[in-house]
Amino acid sequence: MAKEASSKLEWRINVPDGTSKILEPKSGLFGKIWLGLKRLVWEKVWNIGVADPRKVIHCVKVGLALSIVSLFYYVRPLYDDFGGNAMWAVMTVVVVFEYSVGATLCKCINRATGTFLAGGLAIGIHWVAEKSGDKSEPIVLGVSVFLFASAATFSRFIPSVKGRFDYGAMIFILTFSLVSVSGYRVAELCMLAQQRLSTIGIGTSLCILLTMLFCPIWAGSELHYLIHQNVEKLADSLDGCVTEYFLDKEKLSISEEGLNKKTQVYKCVLNSKATEESLAGFARWEPTHGRFSFRHPWKQYLKIGASLRNCAYCIETLNSCIVSESQAPPCIRKHLSDKCLKVSSYSTEVLKELALAIKKMKKSSKIDIRISEMNFAVQHLQDALKSLPSHLIASSSLTGEDQAKAVTIKNGDVPPIMKVLPLFTVVSLLAEIAARIGGVVDAVEELASVAQFKPARDQKLKQEQITKTAISDNYLNHQTI
Repeated sequence: MAKEASSKLEWRINVPDGTSKILEPKSGLFGKIWLGLKRLVWEKVWNIGVADPRKVIHCVKVGLALSIVSLFYYVRPLYDDFGGNAMWAVMTVVVVFEYSVGATLCKCINRATGTFLAGGLAIGIHWVAEKSGDKSEPIVLGVSVFLFASAATFSRFIPSVKGRFDYGAMIFILTFSLVSVSGYRVAELCMLAQQRLSTIGIGTSLCILLTMLFCPIWAGSELHYLIHQNVEKLADSLDGCVTEYFLDKEKLSISEEGLNKKTQVYKCVLNSKATEESLAGFARWEPTHGRFSFRHPWKQYLKIGASLRNCAYCIETLNSCIVSESQAPPCIRKHLSDKCLKVSSYSTEVLKELALAIKKMKKSSKIDIRISEMNFAVQHLQDALKSLPSHLIASSSLTGEDQAKAVTIKNGDVPPIMKVLPLFTVVSLLAEIAARIGGVVDAVEELASVAQFKPARDQKLKQEQITKTAISDNYLNHQTI
């Protein structure tokens, strides 16, 4: 009875709000370790696997490849043929099996080429050293190692070699040095080189087959998807920044947390340069797959990425103006809000049209009209900015509270320049963003031309011409008025 009573006892503590909480007993060392491992597995590892199941598949493929090459050690007939050199197949799988097909092909081809060239050259140098006599043999081998290792190391500083063959140059240095040095004490050097080349060839072939045949992950497709996502993120960030600045929080159809998250996605565009360059380098090694040919213009994606970052820099500055403590008076903001929202809306439509064209690899039939709308909106915004001084003085068109505010300004209470400066900066940044979006359009159109995107439908051309004419007439009428 005493044990049962003690097991039902609980400790409580009083909190400032007048309630009490149960005081849980502290867990021991093993309990803390178990909770830590549980949190690590379920909150970190599980989330990574759920977010991208391809990473789990890649891990399975690596384990399968290592299990297969391990048979050269476990199976006696295979071990008798290759001996201890079977370990080179295991090492090859470990160092060349990468996440994407392009990265795996790059390392496999570099390793096979570097090993073959270095092995053949080392055997030739060894033959020359043997013919030169016993005393001259170590000198010839030492000088050859110095010269070829130095030359191969210097080649790694050449940009074209470093970009595509840096790993191959490193393997060349390693293989040539090992074969040249070990050949001085090994009698059957040709047999040793043949066995190592065979095991490395087996390892690289197995990696290529597994990475291309079982759930392949193409670096080219990843780059294409990344650029498409960056264009959409840039459009969302631009729309979110301008909406947050000019619209009241009560009128927003999205929560404040969602809007803040939307305005910050431009940072993903700024931080994607290294990933884009890496994927573009690996994509050049990949064969034809899906909608992408072997000679697909992957470098053009880097130009699009650079243009997107130019826009993202302006959006970053725009976001800093929005969160500035100095804000323009409401009457001035209201005078420019409609024009700024239109520029943002039309610029966002241009970016989304480009994202759709990249995604479908099809030329857009609406991009010209979207650009015209954006340019006209920018022109209207600049006209509204020029008419701002008269707006501060003349207030005949205002009523109610706005008229009272305008009268106050008219009587001499002109807002300080530091208060309206962030608003003028926002206007100029919107015009600059629209101009830089034109650079993105040019880069995407160049990609569409080089990559031979599908043409737009001819039946929409007449509609575009009619719409352009209507917009031009409206703009001329506005200028006349």
